[in-house]
Amino acid sequence: MKLIAGLGNPGRQYAGTRHNVGFEVLDELARRHGLSFDSAPADALVAKWRTRAADGGVLLARPLTYMNRSGLAVAELARYYRIATSDILVVVDEVALELGRLRARARGSAGGHNGLKSVAEQLGTEEYSRLRIGVGRPRGEGPPGSGNDSRRDLADHVLARFEADERGVVDETIARAADAVETFIASGIEAVMNTFNRKDDRKEVAE
Repeated sequence: MKLIAGLGNPGRQYAGTRHNVGFEVLDELARRHGLSFDSAPADALVAKWRTRAADGGVLLARPLTYMNRSGLAVAELARYYRIATSDILVVVDEVALELGRLRARARGSAGGHNGLKSVAEQLGTEEYSRLRIGVGRPRGEGPPGSGNDSRRDLADHVLARFEADERGVVDETIARAADAVETFIASGIEAVMNTFNRKDDRKEVAE
């Protein structure tokens, strides 16, 4: 079985925010494959997906623990269903990537993302796959270290909804991220990296 964990914050007040793109990717997969989310033996909503592409099927999980404690639900589900860390993919937002970009990795540090940090702490390893979805930095803010990169503004940024003129790019990116998850399930993280980490995979997004 494979576990796909889309991270975000529960509650209607957080719907559509940058921090919740992981939830949106899982919603897109559920829509494509006629799945529904139910309660789980962990603090999460899960959808079970039977597919020939994965022995034992796929578990789509939306932790209800809030972003900074996402690892509690991910680790509990992995233990309950006896899922190896090599079969886990975590889908998250990434402010260091421009809006519309995707970046997959087979392992690595949290890179300042509290959701990934929590997952690593609870799993006891950073050896799990992750798919980062670019949500961009606040408009008018410079890159880290530029003197114009307020952490407070960044926190407000990820908890804010996308601007109206960004939504088209976001929807296209969510669809490509769902494609990337399907590739992970069928062919593994290396195939995702080879296909979706390239800047030119953004077929309809202006550079």
